[in-house]
Amino acid sequence: MGIIGWIIFGALVGWVASILMHTRRRGLIRNIVVGLLGSFLGGWIASFFGIGTITGFSIESFAIALGGAVLLIWLFKRL
Repeated sequence: MGIIGWIIFGALVGWVASILMHTRRRGLIRNIVVGLLGSFLGGWIASFFGIGTITGFSIESFAIALGGAVLLIWLFKRL
């Protein structure tokens, strides 16, 4: 997946995670950042447990990235 694909993937994951976590809408850039950081976090946790990796745009990679983004938002809400 190219850089444009990662940006679109991050924006989509961040947007869905913000809806699920009932956060205020903060814009496209924040959604991209949350989505990409959530993808890294979710991928790291998934590889730690041997579940899978984010290799492209699929349902599995979306679920892993979304889980990481939701966890990231949850952690920031606790601070």
